[in-house]
Amino acid sequence: MARRALLTGINNYLGIPNLRGCRNDVRNMWDLLQNVLGFRTEDIRVVLDNRATKRGILDRLNWMVDLAAEGDVLLFHFSGHGSQIRDRDGDELRDGLDELICPWDMNWDGLYIMDDDLEDIFKRVPDGASLEVFMDSCHSGWDTGPIGTASPYTSPYAAHFGRGPTAAAAEGADDVAAPRFVTPPEDIQFRWMGEEDRLKDTRRFTGENSSTARHIIWAACQPDQTSSEAYINGDYHGAFTYYYCQHMRESNGNISRRELLERVRSSLRYNNFRQVPQLECGDPDALIKRSIQFSAMVKSERLLFLTSPNMRGRDVAVIQQALKDRGYDIEPDGIFGPYTRVVVMKFQERSNLLVDGVVGPSVRAALLG
Repeated sequence: MARRALLTGINNYLGIPNLRGCRNDVRNMWDLLQNVLGFRTEDIRVVLDNRATKRGILDRLNWMVDLAAEGDVLLFHFSGHGSQIRDRDGDELRDGLDELICPWDMNWDGLYIMDDDLEDIFKRVPDGASLEVFMDSCHSGWDTGPIGTASPYTSPYAAHFGRGPTAAAAEGADDVAAPRFVTPPEDIQFRWMGEEDRLKDTRRFTGENSSTARHIIWAACQPDQTSSEAYINGDYHGAFTYYYCQHMRESNGNISRRELLERVRSSLRYNNFRQVPQLECGDPDALIKRSIQFSAMVKSERLLFLTSPNMRGRDVAVIQQALKDRGYDIEPDGIFGPYTRVVVMKFQERSNLLVDGVVGPSVRAALLG
């Protein structure tokens, strides 16, 4: 069983307006995976700016899915521009609008990644493997869902974003909040001009007719909304990614997806962002489980030892809980600090193991069996 993650962020685009917070989103997610959730460096692939081409993103997604097996945990996070297009299928127009995400080499002659491109990849994820997808881009949501808030379709140019206390302007910050949306050129707009009221999304990143409905999909906003990029706490971030990571850290990952969604929505609402994140889980039980986790039976093989900053993660909490169950005075906070090292050394001494304060295979075997 393995974990693999692909994190993609694009600030500097080739031919469309640039963004400023997407690389920070990747750093934020990478730190969360490493220091809270126990991912190893080799588990994570990162593609930024000019490496995040259409081919670069799709090739890495294919790589991740091709290696997947039952019990694996897969994660894809995209931070960048999104848009919509009424695409042509042969000589006829489709009835609705396709969502798309914009790679670095984005152009309107096919160099974009549509919902059906992702569908073709995600439907190959084997049964028993978990896929969790995060879309911090515009129009990434869907009309309805088990946890999604229904929203009537509006014009694809309806930009909903706001400004709040933590997104307050700072010296040198010329824009407080901005949408991650690329307006199609006029010739593309002519494909649906005058028909906005009757159009609806017939292709989505998720939905009951999509194979991705059996996976776990987080969307930064509803289909008629834009995802905000804002100046928060001294730098630019995607508002959704920022608050998602914040609440994951505050809970040390020990929070259900349902509760996490409500906390992220509440933070966005409090800070005057109008976007409403959505969550779709094909398996209803996934709503009450923690986000981005191995199943309980899976044991991490990461070596745990005292570092600065301290190692964090669910695997640390598992060791701490096992020590507590054996009568040691320790609380499972998921942080491998000096006190945890002392307790590990006490256990090693009593178990006739090498006393070095390092949790490796021998300590796990003695503690967990």
